[in-house]
Order: sequence, then C-alpha cells, then structure tokens
Amino acid sequence: MRRIAILDDYADMARSCADWDSLPDDCEIEVYTDNLVDLDALAARLKGVDIVCIMRERTPFPTALFDKLDGVKLIVTSGMRNRGVDMDAAKAAGIPVCGTDSPGHATSEHTWGLIHAVARNAPHDDRMMRAGKWQTRIGVDLKGKTLGLIGLGKQGGRVARVAPAFEMDLIAWSPNMTAETAAANGARLVSREEIFSQSDFLSIHVILSDRSRGMVGEAELRSMKPTARIVNTSRGPIIDQDALVKALEEGWIAGAAVDVFDVEPLPADDRLRAVENLVMTPHSGYTTMETYRTFYGEMVEDIQAWLDGAPIRLLNP
Repeated sequence: MRRIAILDDYADMARSCADWDSLPDDCEIEVYTDNLVDLDALAARLKGVDIVCIMRERTPFPTALFDKLDGVKLIVTSGMRNRGVDMDAAKAAGIPVCGTDSPGHATSEHTWGLIHAVARNAPHDDRMMRAGKWQTRIGVDLKGKTLGLIGLGKQGGRVARVAPAFEMDLIAWSPNMTAETAAANGARLVSREEIFSQSDFLSIHVILSDRSRGMVGEAELRSMKPTARIVNTSRGPIIDQDALVKALEEGWIAGAAVDVFDVEPLPADDRLRAVENLVMTPHSGYTTMETYRTFYGEMVEDIQAWLDGAPIRLLNP
C-alpha cells in the first residue's frame, strides 16, 4: 500500500477537485485540513507516508524536517516554486519535488473585490443588515481616484489593466521599476514617497524578500492621506502589522483590506480581528475551484508520472 498525504487542505476540497481514483488501487489517500508546523509532530504524522502533497507556503519543509522524515519518497507542491521547501535538503535526502501549473489570475480578481469591499464598507453593511439595521455608513467612488500599485509583475499588471474601466488615475512604484515598465501597464512611475502620499487606494504586488519585509511601516502609513485605503494580497509581513493596527485605530488612513498575515492561519485571538475598519479574507485570493482543479489535477499527474518512473515538472533535478 502506498500512502499519500494531502496537507493543509483547509476547505477539504482536494478530493473533489481531482480524479484521485485514477491512481493505482494500492494508493491510499489521507487528507488533513489543519496546519501542523511543529517539526516533530509533522514528522510523526508523515511517518510511513510515501507521497506528500502540499499547498505552496502553507506547511514549511525546512532542512531540519528532512532529517526527521521516515519513508517519504516524493513531495508534490502546488505551483512551480515553493520558498517554504528547502529544495537542496530534499535533493540530499533523495526526495524529488514536483510542481504544478498555476493559473495566476485569481489573486488579481480578488484584489479588485477587496478594493470594492473597503471602498463601499461591504462587510460592515452586511453585518448591519443581519442585525436588523439599514444605512449606517456611506462609501466612496473609485472614479477619479488615484490607484497606486507597488509592483507591476503578473498580479500588479492584471490589476493595472482593470483600473481604466473605473476611470482611475494609475501610478506605480517598486525598487527596480522603470518608467517604460510603468507606461506599458498604463501607469505613471512615481517615487517611493509619492506612491504613499498620492494614492487614494494603494495595492501591494511584490514578493516577500529581505528588501520588501516591513516595506510599509509607520512612517509610510503616516504619510498617506487620511482618506486613503491600503490593500494587501501579496504577503503579510510586507506591512508592519502593529503599525497597520495603529494606523487604523488612530485614523491615519480610512481603511485597509488584507488577504495575507504574518502568521497563517490567523490565530483566533489576533488583535487584527477586532479592528473595525479592516476587511479580512483568509488568504483566499488564489483559492478558487478552477485554480484548485489545476493544482490537484496536476498533482495526480505528477504522482502517476513518478510511479511510472518518469517524473514531470521536477523542481529539484
């Protein structure tokens, strides 16, 4: 019997998003809907497991974990990169790591959902309606407002292409952005200082790195308009969480919408949950049926190819 463990399937969707029954009859599927990151406990869970399927950057696989694994022969991750997996350690342990395609557009769609939600107080209004109330706040238009984008990669570029439909002025900045790159996406390149001071809505689309960690801190938030709103669908630590809470509670900015957090899943007692003018979603920017069908469907393909002795989409050759 070959044991296949699917980790971090929070919404318990893996089984319904792929044809796992197409694998040989001796494959046994185990699905875990929690997030177990303690190395000893995780190693114990995976003892005797042959194949591990993971969602990118949910459960980390650092060097120390590979020293504890007993029996794992293949790791399959969603996406074609996973910064949470030490690829060299996996290779040294003789464990191939295979990836999947990623449609890539879902997060930019979600970004616009969050922009609208924070502009029109949608979560607040929903709560008021359920409490028997009617209009208690009013929102703001997007038309004529300035949308600032930090980063114009795949996600930022997709967000940029939608802005003209709402007649928004578009500005952009990142450490290496050129005026040509900005113009190609319909934006005007501005300075780091200007992206914060001029934006009515500011959306973050850079990867987490040593350079971007804490990129948005107290000084940056204080420099924004008191009517501004900030949106983060990239990675939590890009915004200093303590500074964000202070900015929202003290009214430096009008609101924020975040899909990503320093610690995920967000602890039940985290202070962010009590901030009124904050829209939160549970890192669901990419979690659509279509994306999951790609992820889990290609995980099945990866497993079958490995069983056939011809691994595909190998990340640590």
